[in-house]
Amino acid sequence: MINLKDILKEGVLLTDGAMGTYYKEQGGTCHRAELASVEQPHIIEDIHRQYLDAGARLIRTNTFAANTVALSCDMDYVKEVIKASYEIAKRAAEGRDAVIAATVGPIAGAEDMSEYCAIADIWLSLGADTFVFETFIEPDTPTKLAEYIKSANPNAYVHISYALTDTGYTKASYWCGDLTAGADNSKAVDSVGFNCGVGPMHMYNILGKLALPEKPLFILPNAGYPEMINGRVVYVLNPDYFAQTLCECARHGAAAVGGCCGTTPKHISLLKEGIGRLNSVKPQVREGKTSSAAVSTKESSFYAKLKRGEFAVAVELDPPFKPDSDKLIKGARLLKDCADIITIADSPMGKSRVDSVIMSLKLKREVGCEVLPHICCRDKNAVSLRSVLLGAYMEGIRNVLVVTGDPVPGEYRGDIKSVFNMNSYSLMDMISQMNESVFDEGKISIGGAVNFNVKNKDSEYKRLLKKCESGAEFFLTQPIYDLNTVEYVKSLPKERNYKILAGVMPPVSYKNVQFLNNELAGVNIPPELVERFNPDMSREEAQAVGEEIACDIISRVKDYVDGIYIIAPFNRCEMVKSIIEKSLWNN
Repeated sequence: MINLKDILKEGVLLTDGAMGTYYKEQGGTCHRAELASVEQPHIIEDIHRQYLDAGARLIRTNTFAANTVALSCDMDYVKEVIKASYEIAKRAAEGRDAVIAATVGPIAGAEDMSEYCAIADIWLSLGADTFVFETFIEPDTPTKLAEYIKSANPNAYVHISYALTDTGYTKASYWCGDLTAGADNSKAVDSVGFNCGVGPMHMYNILGKLALPEKPLFILPNAGYPEMINGRVVYVLNPDYFAQTLCECARHGAAAVGGCCGTTPKHISLLKEGIGRLNSVKPQVREGKTSSAAVSTKESSFYAKLKRGEFAVAVELDPPFKPDSDKLIKGARLLKDCADIITIADSPMGKSRVDSVIMSLKLKREVGCEVLPHICCRDKNAVSLRSVLLGAYMEGIRNVLVVTGDPVPGEYRGDIKSVFNMNSYSLMDMISQMNESVFDEGKISIGGAVNFNVKNKDSEYKRLLKKCESGAEFFLTQPIYDLNTVEYVKSLPKERNYKILAGVMPPVSYKNVQFLNNELAGVNIPPELVERFNPDMSREEAQAVGEEIACDIISRVKDYVDGIYIIAPFNRCEMVKSIIEKSLWNN
């Protein structure tokens, strides 16, 4: 019996090319190529034969989208499609020195593994022992499926292939190097690779950015990028160029090459000629990129202070509603010598203000202070967030506070839609991956938000630890007023791998304290503090009470946290400076 592991030992493996796009070129009329295994089997068999004649030694069954969602059918019909597809592939490969791979693609909207496992059971019952899970954008599902198959047949061969964007990330923000490392660490995965999403040159460039995995690496890009011509999607890339570029991928360590969308037997035939010349040459082995944190010291001085165990002070200022930053810049200059970092909120309460990153850059440039822009997930998708981070990094920002973001106010929801393409965990993951793969001059230190004012404080602490797993290194708490919250902060482990800055937000008037207590999510002010304000107080009297409350909270928690995070009410920077001087400098 032909074994894929043995073929890989012989040299660079050549796989087949696209099925779906080529099926249409061959006159297929089914709206899904997978249906043709039942309705037009002669076309599918002929396509397999064409790829085998072109030189492919691995062909993938016509079952990429053979699932109940894509085919709008029940599992009995899925089984019929899979069985027919497998029989077609076996007839085409009969008498040839080639391997048939049972192909499984992602199932849209799948909430658990049940259908994946049901599909695996069908394949196993048919005797399949070589599997290709392709075009996935996250590792959990295909890895679990690999483990499921190996539990049933330990001798099965399982390959996982991910679809990348031209940045080297999947659409779910997983970095290609992390995906290959995960495959190396999985006993159930035999090889790993990338298919679809990008053309040959982008795939070649991505290959140059990562360390070669220990396990065989498969590279199967699209023919190029499609164009709409006379109402049809057409791939116009020259097959010679495709073959030349894929040969360079093989020269640089790819163990197997082939094609995805837009490729044809012509692409594979030309690729065979080039691979034939390479198979007598040992692939070039490269060193991968090292962690950016190891190659530069241009990192956050704020976070460096926290790591040294020194007490840090952060002050939050709100960016303006109008394009006038004079007041904010004046306040930041006042705070520069008493605060280690100025944090800029990202349109708090979902009301448009000057962008937090742009405002931070202006402060950094004109005031010379270290800045911590808040970046929320409400308004931008993953592509936009990545672009923002690249620009911020290029301009020297080395700290961000990642938050999911306040929802859009109810009165605007008919006209304005929240995005929430990512949440705080996935955005932290993306920044962590960018620290490893993109940021070469020191990493971005990742901050997170935590709210210990909730009733179930232990649950919130578990969320904190989960954020640490995603890359968070320090946390700013919601404003603390209640003594129960103070005691909980005191109870946190003294030896910890994260830093905590206790949030302090002094009320400044009777109206303000009522608003904070009743309308600001995550804030609970004890009655005895609320009662210290009354409607008849002057501005000076109310501000003095607010300062006393803030100083008292700081005195209670400062020995148990790594720093203080003061939210300046209405950007009253003189008040904040007074609080810092009274509570921290006079001790």
